[in-house]
Amino acid sequence: MDGGKAPAHELVIVPEGMIADLLTRRAAFDAVEQVFAAMASGAAVNFPVVREALGHEDALYGFKGGFDAAGGVLGLKAGGYWPHNLERRGIINHQSTVFLFDPDSGRVRAMVGGNLLTALRTAAASSVSIKHLARPDAKVLGMVGAGHQATFQLRAALETRTFEKVIGWNYHPEMLPTLAHVAEAAGVPFEAVELPELAEADVIITITSSFAPSLMAAHVSPGTHLACMGTDTKGKQEVEATLLARATVFTDEVAQSVSIGEAQHAVAAGLITAGAVTPVGAVINGAHPGRTSRDEITLFDGTGVGLQDLAVAAAIVEEAVARGMATIVPL
Repeated sequence: MDGGKAPAHELVIVPEGMIADLLTRRAAFDAVEQVFAAMASGAAVNFPVVREALGHEDALYGFKGGFDAAGGVLGLKAGGYWPHNLERRGIINHQSTVFLFDPDSGRVRAMVGGNLLTALRTAAASSVSIKHLARPDAKVLGMVGAGHQATFQLRAALETRTFEKVIGWNYHPEMLPTLAHVAEAAGVPFEAVELPELAEADVIITITSSFAPSLMAAHVSPGTHLACMGTDTKGKQEVEATLLARATVFTDEVAQSVSIGEAQHAVAAGLITAGAVTPVGAVINGAHPGRTSRDEITLFDGTGVGLQDLAVAAAIVEEAVARGMATIVPL
C-alpha cells in the first residue's frame, strides 16, 4: 500500500494498543529522516498549528497537520495535554490521534493511535540530528531530563551511535534510576552528574518541560552536539540563550524554532536571527554541510511538526495492512 494509503472506499483503523507491535524505532527514524528531507526540498509543508486551552480539566487541545507531496501523505494529528489524566484516570496525560486523508479526493483514509507514535517520532527526530550532526567519534551521551519521554530518547540514541557511557542530570534526581536501567539494559554504564559535569558529554539531549534554562553555555564543551527536544511552546526554555549564539543551529522547521522553540529566546535577545537557523533536512539532502569542524557546537532545536506524525502514521498503516492487523471499515 503506497504511502500508507488504503483503497479510497475503505477506512483503516489502527488503535493505540497495536502501535507497539507495529512501529519499530528504525521505522520511525526512517520516516522522520525522509520527511525532514522532503520539508527542506519544498516537497512537504506543515500547516499552522492550532492550540487552545479548553477551560475544562485544565486541558490544552490542538491540531498539527500538513501535506507531503513526495510521500503522498495528507492529514492531521488531533490531541493535547490533560494534566489530571494520570492521577484521575490512570492514563497518560498526553492524548492524540492521527487522521490521514486521500490527497487526491479528500476522503478519509486512516485513523491511527497517536500516543506512542508521538513519543517514538520525537525520539527519532533527535536521533536523526545525532546521525547527521554529532562528531563521528562521540562516545559520551549526556541526558538532561528523566521523565517518560527521556527513556524513548535514550533508547533511540543508543541505537543510533555506539556510546561508551551515559551521564544524566534531572531536577528530581530520584528519577534518574529509570535512565540508568535503560542504559544498563543496552550494556552502557550510567552515571548521575551535576550540571557542570555535562561538559564531559559529546552529545547532550535535553528533554524537559522547563520555562527556565538549566543547561548553561558553561556546561557545554567545544565539539558537542545538542538535541534540544523539550521546548515546543512560547515561554519554554531548556538552555541558556547565549549557547545558541555559540552554536550552529539546526531545526525541524525554522518558523516554529524562532516562535515556540528554543531559538525564540536567542532571537528575542538579538543574539541570532531566523536566518541563522537551518532546517536539518538541508543536511540530509546535502544542501548544507552540517558540522564543519571538530570543535564546532551544533544544536538541533526539535519543536515537533505535524509532518513527523503523518509520516510515521503512514508507515504504521502500511505495516498494519500488510500484516493483516488493521481494522478495515467500508465507507
